[in-house]
Amino acid sequence: MKPSSRSLRASSPTDTSDAFVRTSKGNYGMREIVNALLYQAKTGCQWRCFPHGLPSKSAVYYYFGLWRDDGTAETIHELLRRLAREMRRRREHPTVVVLDSQTVRASVNAPKETTGLDPGKRSPGRKRGIATDVIGLVIAVIVVAASVHDNAIGITLLDKVADSAPTVTKVWGDAAFKGAVVEHGARLGIDVEIVHREPDTKGFTPPPKQWVVEQTLGTLMLHGRLVRDYETRPSSSAAWIHWSMTDLMLRRLTRSITPTWRDPHAQHPAPPTCRSPGDASPDRAPHRTARRCRTHAGTPGHHPRDDAGTGR
Repeated sequence: MKPSSRSLRASSPTDTSDAFVRTSKGNYGMREIVNALLYQAKTGCQWRCFPHGLPSKSAVYYYFGLWRDDGTAETIHELLRRLAREMRRRREHPTVVVLDSQTVRASVNAPKETTGLDPGKRSPGRKRGIATDVIGLVIAVIVVAASVHDNAIGITLLDKVADSAPTVTKVWGDAAFKGAVVEHGARLGIDVEIVHREPDTKGFTPPPKQWVVEQTLGTLMLHGRLVRDYETRPSSSAAWIHWSMTDLMLRRLTRSITPTWRDPHAQHPAPPTCRSPGDASPDRAPHRTARRCRTHAGTPGHHPRDDAGTGR
């Protein structure tokens, strides 16, 4: 199947390789489905606002729900994580992970029973719990109501880590995770260490060993679909975290960056310099040109526009 818009695909920063799939939803290339999912994760646009160069919104959402429920999205994410670790000359499975949680506001379509109020941050919505390795790659994800305590999140994350990465023997977590998480980790054979902030620290200081997961949470927020929890089901929210991390790992593996509007080959004209009174153009008053040049005498390359906002 030929793409309907070559220019859109050529400029899309979420382009992948070719493969084809034929289902009752239409004859779409696998490349097109994955591109559409990565586009949705990056931009967070409404489904009805999908560009015409991508598959239909019904087909894309069909595959999103299918791969979310049968575990395909998580499997793709796990395989790419192994490749990303190997590229950094690390083993496929980590031995140390870091835990943290993040509270985000939920959309109006989120059911009331899946949302809550975070008593510590006084913020309503949902809470995301993630476990990352020491280079910031996600190992486990859980999305629950914001009212759920971090201990319950930490226990669930430990269970997921033990299933997906049995080589993990050390876990770091912040002060939000209490003794229950440490005890549950001991039963799983994992040493859980609570990282505390230095008592004499003032202002914002990244906590030691904990900044890795904080950086991952901040990077994920650059994806429009994760700025707010727009999903009805918490499992869909977790799936979008996997797709967002898939986008990030694909960039690392291919060493690609998002193209910007700046053209590095464009020739920009140099700004005009001050002229002497005799060189003034016919449509400009000579006395105004002379006054500007006297003001900035000895300043090569100066332009009157540079005075904007300086009070001159």
